[in-house]
Amino acid sequence: MVRPSWVEVDLAAIRHNVGAIAAAVRPAEVCAVVKADGYGHGDVPVAEAALDAGATRLAVALVAEGIGLREAGIEAPILLLSEPAASDVGAVVRWQLTPTVYSRSLLGALTGAAPAGFPVQVKLDTGMHRVGASTEVARLLAAEIAAGPLLLEGVWTHFPVAEADHAFTRAQVGAFVAFLEELDGAGVRPQMVHAANTAGALADLGARFDMVRVGLGTYGLRPAPGYAPEVDLRPAMSVISRVTYLRRYPAGTRPSYGRVRPLPRESTVATVPIGYADGIPRRLADLGGVVLIGGKRHPFAGSVTMDQVLVDVGDDPVDVGDEVVLLGRQGTEEISADEWAERLGTIVWEIVCGFGPRLPRRYAG
Repeated sequence: MVRPSWVEVDLAAIRHNVGAIAAAVRPAEVCAVVKADGYGHGDVPVAEAALDAGATRLAVALVAEGIGLREAGIEAPILLLSEPAASDVGAVVRWQLTPTVYSRSLLGALTGAAPAGFPVQVKLDTGMHRVGASTEVARLLAAEIAAGPLLLEGVWTHFPVAEADHAFTRAQVGAFVAFLEELDGAGVRPQMVHAANTAGALADLGARFDMVRVGLGTYGLRPAPGYAPEVDLRPAMSVISRVTYLRRYPAGTRPSYGRVRPLPRESTVATVPIGYADGIPRRLADLGGVVLIGGKRHPFAGSVTMDQVLVDVGDDPVDVGDEVVLLGRQGTEEISADEWAERLGTIVWEIVCGFGPRLPRRYAG
């Protein structure tokens, strides 16, 4: 038995987004970031759609994520965005994943396990301060790789505020370029260099280099509302359910746990089989959240529960089985990830990554 609640992913939108970004950044390559199960959209279908649309590489966070893509038959280069554990080096080599390196200990493990010519990339920290080598360590790593049996395929960095602080980002670009010039002067020349995430790719900050790493933009989302509107992006994710129960209640009735809010008038309340165990935040109901039924916005009635939400549909004609859109478009109305993020005081990345495995992914396009 399957609950009538699911995440719908528009693969045509994925292909459109990658194509639009590729056109904007050409001649730079596009690396589609499909970590965290493709930002909740499903990593394998998204990867296949992105590659069809012109992405040349993929990136993930975990070795297991890369192995999953390989097991699905994906042959494109896959970059690991963080250093793998030394105990995973054998799997990295066996599954032909491209490791990022920022410590000499991991480089030593790779040198001992990988065949000659195995590609490795060095990450330089220019301001994110999460992972990445200092200038001194990155210089040593790049020189050691270039002089040894492994292939220095790339050198890269990452931006923490490309969407909000262009001055800081341009300073990062300057530090990165100075580092690359220093390497070049020493005869150390990686095959590619890259720095830009979605924000850095969409805005021309002088950071597109040989490749851009596009996570959020692949899914039709922007790092800030209205950011880089000249690049047409289409959100690929919708969250959909159906009405399973209807009941009429008098004004003043307080539905759901906590009895937190009275109905302002006599209303019909619809039960929808999706809840916080599926990724619908409890706070959404307290912060003015709505759903779409019949192309109209309707507020939550009471608290979000683990498996169900209640919706105040007033006097509107609603039937059991009617479609309920929690995220996405219905008719001329739309509830966007930006709207959720603004209500909840968070970011769109967290919204789309938050829908759990109880919601099957269905693919269109």
